[in-house]
Amino acid sequence: MAIHHKRQRRKPMSDINVVPYIDVMLVLLIIFMITAPMLTQGVQVDLPQASANPIEPSEDNSEPLIVSVDALGLYYIGIGDKQDKAITLNQLRSKVSTILIRSPNTPIMVKGDRAVDYGSVVTLMALLQDAGAPKVGLITQQLEQVKSDKE
Repeated sequence: MAIHHKRQRRKPMSDINVVPYIDVMLVLLIIFMITAPMLTQGVQVDLPQASANPIEPSEDNSEPLIVSVDALGLYYIGIGDKQDKAITLNQLRSKVSTILIRSPNTPIMVKGDRAVDYGSVVTLMALLQDAGAPKVGLITQQLEQVKSDKE
């Protein structure tokens, strides 16, 4: 007595299983989200829209921290009693970090000499951003003051 089972042929499955593709897509999205900020280089500066409007005082009325670069490329910081003594970039970074830890909303302004090379100012702005400064402003003279100084 032989029992014969008839095998049923299955139809080929025409649906695509997209779950593995979604998993791969999400992994790639996470990788791109992590690496994208690392690809941007440069110093982020929030430039004003108008050419000579004064800066509005901050909500907590904190005095701005003024960091200067002279024509020789020496750095100075506008705090304490030794404001006319040049400091190194490492000293500047530690002082700015300490100030921003105590008062994170302290505005930071860069006062660069007209004759200083562009690289010194960019180095200073990158250092300030590395120290935790969210925004860095640039101090300039108004056009009327420049004209009267030349005369």
